[in-house]
Amino acid sequence: MPVDETEPKRVAEAAKKLGLKYVVVTSVTRDDLPDGGADQFAKTICDLRSAISDLRVEVLIPDFNGSKDALFSVIEANPDVINHNVETVPRLYPSVRPQADFQTSLSLLRNVKEKNENICTKSGLMVGLGENFEEVVEVLKDLRSVNCDIVTIGQYLPPSQRHVPVVEYLKPEIFGKYEETAKSLGFRGIASGPFVRSSYQAEAVLNI
Repeated sequence: MPVDETEPKRVAEAAKKLGLKYVVVTSVTRDDLPDGGADQFAKTICDLRSAISDLRVEVLIPDFNGSKDALFSVIEANPDVINHNVETVPRLYPSVRPQADFQTSLSLLRNVKEKNENICTKSGLMVGLGENFEEVVEVLKDLRSVNCDIVTIGQYLPPSQRHVPVVEYLKPEIFGKYEETAKSLGFRGIASGPFVRSSYQAEAVLNI
């Protein structure tokens, strides 16, 4: 469908009506659009800020096909947090995330910090897809190498039988080990557990 030009204002009005102080904005992937939907993100951030003066805004964005111009338009709207999930370890990208590229995702997070170091960056992984512990640790190191501030790690659950099947249900203590490792690497905020998702207790994780 065409982009709904009234959507940013309606999102802002809804947030104000609900009395929200922290909003996470995301979208379906819009690779059909020249900017991947970046302008709609930027407009939504600006309208939210206009509607609620003391609001904090987090956006969960796609990779915009690697377009710096698209990313910069979101950065210039000045959200508090830019979240972009790497989702899994590089080895599994061909089967789990075939339309994406691990290095492109890392570059996006790096570019946010290079453009505006005051914006908090965030990324997340789903585990249980066949990765091993060491591979996840390497991803955590890669994320810190681009100054990613916050990481989320959760158990993958297939949304339907058409999706990639789960390989392993990890024990809670493994998530605890991932959290300890992330802390030792210097992440500002960490959420690691079976039920964690990319926006899990977003405001609380930011304030850790």
